[in-house]
This record gives sequence, structure tokens and C-alpha cells, in this order.
Amino acid sequence: MPEPSAPARPGAGAGWAVIGLVPFAAYLLLFLVLPTVLAVGSGLFDGEGRLTFDNVAALGDPVILQTFWNSTWISLLTAVAGALIGALACYALLGLPETGAVRTMVDAASSVLAQFGGVMLAFAWIATIGLQGVVTQALLTWFGIDIFADGAWIYALPGLILPYLYFQVPLMVITFMPAMSALRPQWAEANLTLGGTAGGFWRHIGIPVLAPSFLASLLLLFANAFSSYATAAALASQGSQIVPLQIRTALTSEVLLGRENLAGVLAFGMIVVVALAMWGYAAIQQRASRWRA
Repeated sequence: MPEPSAPARPGAGAGWAVIGLVPFAAYLLLFLVLPTVLAVGSGLFDGEGRLTFDNVAALGDPVILQTFWNSTWISLLTAVAGALIGALACYALLGLPETGAVRTMVDAASSVLAQFGGVMLAFAWIATIGLQGVVTQALLTWFGIDIFADGAWIYALPGLILPYLYFQVPLMVITFMPAMSALRPQWAEANLTLGGTAGGFWRHIGIPVLAPSFLASLLLLFANAFSSYATAAALASQGSQIVPLQIRTALTSEVLLGRENLAGVLAFGMIVVVALAMWGYAAIQQRASRWRA
């Protein structure tokens, strides 16, 4: 009879596990940590490499403050709209088989459309509802409706709202669908057995369970829109209405002499905004965890 093998010592494979993390750690260091440090650090030095806080004072400039406000409200608006539309789509998909054709097609399409941005999205948007777009001309020819009677809003800040929703809604479907699928049918059955209603189930069970995941997805959508650059750059070639475009201007403009490091300060401001959002998320998670204890 073969003798039982000795149990593995705790941490026996820890050395190989650490070695396996080295490539990922190097990736984080080279492409995330180092660029962040360089971007933030550049805002604290002048053109001659001397430490200065003059660049940080630029964050109080009315133009910069307006730029941050523009990025904030458009990110909040598209995040909330995308989260609500995406959550409703997840609720509609909840009654379909996970391996069914419709559910599979929606999952695949959401995975693709969540990454659909930049020049491709701008071209599709302009071709559809631009000044000479298919929908624009159809409305003007068939119904006499000129959606650009008040100006070419598509190239202004409001023109970014609908294009952002192109990738915000699919991203919400991807991130929120697993949480929605985790709702157990037994909970609804127990609620009905005890005399509860469908509305009572969502008020007392469904919404409290899904709230942390919904808020986490909402924060992800906000960060996604706040940091989006390529789509806005393709649609708004002139002007710097949002922070990423303002950073582009600071890096490429030949007019802002002596403000070469302004881009680093703007990047620092974006990091602060994201950090505040994550602090709010941690506070909400801590409060929501009380009922789960």
C-alpha cells in the first residue's frame, strides 16, 4: 500500500508565484507608475528644472477651473445616463438563458462597443448625425426638421454626450451584468412566500444587494468619461473644452511660453479628482457592508 505523501509546506510555491508576478509588476511600473510620477513631477519644476509651485497656481485660473467643470459635468451626465440605461438592459437580459443566442450576441456586441471610440466613433457619429449626415439629411428632407438650426452643436461640448454613451452603455452591461446575474431566484420566491410584493423585493433585497456594484460601475463610467481623449479630440479639433484636450494644448501649443509644465499640473488635478471619487466609493462600500455583516 503506497504511503501517503507529506502535506505541502505552507508557502512552498510562493517563490515561483512571486517570480510569475514580475512581468506584470514591470508592466505596471513602466506604463502606469512611472508615467504618473513623471507627469505629476513635471508640474512641480520649471523649464530649468528648479522646484516651483507657480504651475500649481494655474489650477486656480478661471479657464482651467471651467475646463475641469466641463469634464466633471459631462462625465457625471454620461455616467449616470449610461449606468441607468445599461442597468435596464441588464434587467431585460436577466430573463434570457445565459447560453442563448440573444444573450451571447449582446455580450459579444457589448465587449466590442465598449472599446469603440476615438476616430472610428467620431467618423460614425459625423456620418450619421453630422451637418451632412444620413439622419440629419433625412430629417431635413422628409420632415423639414433642421437639428442644427441653432448652430453646429455637434462640434461643441454637448456634442460629446451621445458619442460617449456609445461606449458607456456597453461598458455598464459588461460590468453590471455579473452582479445582476448573482441575484438568486430563491430570494424572490421566499419574498413572495412570505407575502411580499415585487416592489418590496427590489426595495428591501434587490436594490441593497446591487447598490455597491451599481455604484462601482458608475464610478468606472465616470472615470472612463473623465479620462476619454481620442473621441473628443477627433470631434473637437479646435478649442480645449475638457481637461484631456487642455493637456494636449499645453503640450503642443506654441503660444503658452513659459508654461511647458502646465500639462503635469493638469494631470495632477485629474489624479486628485479620481482619488476623491475612489475615496467616496470606499466610504459607500463601508456603509453598505454593515447590513452584510
